[in-house]
Amino acid sequence: MRVPLSWLKNYVPCDIPAHELAHRLTMAGNEVGDVEIVGTALDPERLVVGQVLSVDPHPNADRLRLPTVDIGGETATVVCGAPNVAAGQKVAFAKEGAMLFSPRSGKTEALRAATIRGVRSSGMVCSVLELGLGDDHEGILVLDDDAPVGMPLVEYIGDAVLDIDVTPNRPDCLSILGIAHEVAALTGASVTHPDLSYPEDDTPIESLAKVEIADPNLCFRYTATLIHGIHIAESPQWMQDALTKAGLRPINNIVDITNYVMLEYGQPLHAFDFGKVRDNTIIVRSARPDETLETLDGATRVLQPPMLVIADTQDAIGLAGVMGGANTEIDESTTTVLLESANFHAINTRRTRLATRMDSEASYRFERGIRPELAPLALRRATQMMIQLAYGTASKGILDIYPDGEPMPSVQISRQRIRQVLGVDYTMERIERTLEALGFRRDREPESIMPTMDAFSVGGAPETNNMVFMQPPYWRSDITIEDDIVEELARIIGYESIPTTMISTPIPHGQPQAQRVLRELVKDILTTTGMRETISYSLVSENMLERVGVAAGETDAIRIANPMSSEFTLLRTSLRASVLNTLANNRRVSQVEGIRIYEIGSVYLPKEEARERDLPDEREMLMGVLC
Repeated sequence: MRVPLSWLKNYVPCDIPAHELAHRLTMAGNEVGDVEIVGTALDPERLVVGQVLSVDPHPNADRLRLPTVDIGGETATVVCGAPNVAAGQKVAFAKEGAMLFSPRSGKTEALRAATIRGVRSSGMVCSVLELGLGDDHEGILVLDDDAPVGMPLVEYIGDAVLDIDVTPNRPDCLSILGIAHEVAALTGASVTHPDLSYPEDDTPIESLAKVEIADPNLCFRYTATLIHGIHIAESPQWMQDALTKAGLRPINNIVDITNYVMLEYGQPLHAFDFGKVRDNTIIVRSARPDETLETLDGATRVLQPPMLVIADTQDAIGLAGVMGGANTEIDESTTTVLLESANFHAINTRRTRLATRMDSEASYRFERGIRPELAPLALRRATQMMIQLAYGTASKGILDIYPDGEPMPSVQISRQRIRQVLGVDYTMERIERTLEALGFRRDREPESIMPTMDAFSVGGAPETNNMVFMQPPYWRSDITIEDDIVEELARIIGYESIPTTMISTPIPHGQPQAQRVLRELVKDILTTTGMRETISYSLVSENMLERVGVAAGETDAIRIANPMSSEFTLLRTSLRASVLNTLANNRRVSQVEGIRIYEIGSVYLPKEEARERDLPDEREMLMGVLC
């Protein structure tokens, strides 16, 4: 997860140097693999923010123009071939001598004054490619209107990007807001959440669109809004910069908004061209056998149940949790968008991705089990941005189908358990303060739950001040038991601050196991006679059985449903094939006489009158060979 600090600071104040913040996050369990400083190659003296005052035609070339640029205290007129240069723009201006990337030579070169078609040019209005900030060379880089004229470009667009290696159990950290909560807990700051309000028209969305979840076991929640009268255009530069730094390619304002909110909240979204959705109906169902769908990458996929699809009344229009369909793709003619924000089954999404061999940012998040509570929040945020940046109008209300909606359960935490696990006696005040910084909320003790033994003192009287019920934040899916909260305390307070203490519980003593004692005794006896132990796979092949005199049709060995190779297709019913195969391999590579080997291993015998899902009878056997 790439986290630009400039984006992170929109939600949490952070004046800590980038490398120190990276260290703190790493020590708290969010390993920062790299800190990339963006803009360090930008010359602070020769690359500045400029404002285009006027644009005149070139007297000797139809495709060239002459913009006059205010660069702070002075002006410069240069030759420019970019089609998008216009008066009033804030631009990146390079003075003579600035080091820029040359698309023609493929190298970084010093900018020199030149005469182009009879007009002298001693500077350049730069594109993203020439600055080394991206691959776009179609036009110049247009900065936001608040860019101060004359400011060194590195001060305006320079940034640090944290590349965080997110563990599979923390899908919340695949979002800028998720990392903001981590930073807030580590620094004592507060997180500012985006305002999700926006104007609506008077037409209820229920009268315009319909959503049906046909398979609630695979789609836990589906929310949607309708935005009318949108205008497809480029995203503002600040959004393009944020997406580029985060590792995504800007496309257009609608697609960029869904990607921006996905990175902001960690909740994937998808925008359908509502004019292409037949009967104005969305159905979330399992794929039909051999159903086909052309996805946004241009490939036609053959689908099978239980792959989950988003469909209209006739065909699939998207592969749920993975990628949308080309038949409802947003294009320049789109005027009405149905915006989807849903929650899908993690394991089914992973199986679908593997079966279709199609990776996406959406599936990467759904596979890790994001919370259903994120869906309406991200939906409102994206709707708000489409109204602001695509000039749309939202229908009244949202569609929110949540068949099995349940509040997040509270988790009990006690000082005694913390002391037992960590060896540190934290006060309840510190425990609650640390958890509240992470977004936990203190909950009233449920009347149906009695205090556990951890809540009692040594004398047996209940210590009500030593136990509390905490409700995990809505964005966390990894907090389910008391020890999860103990881990949160340890990593935020700091593993390095936990003192070394004596173990607080009795040291467990292993109980002798008769079978293990016998096994070790037999090994010792055989080894003293000069025999060597061998260890082989518990899987064999039909070919191995035939070589030791067992025909393929005569064995009742259990067959592996998905073997890793043709050599490992059956669970062995005796050690004969394994040991003799080891003997044959040794004789093939060595002519030494007197091979003495043995193996102690498991064999798997089908039970008599076994039902379909009964496990085989596993027995430990001994076999030796003297040759």
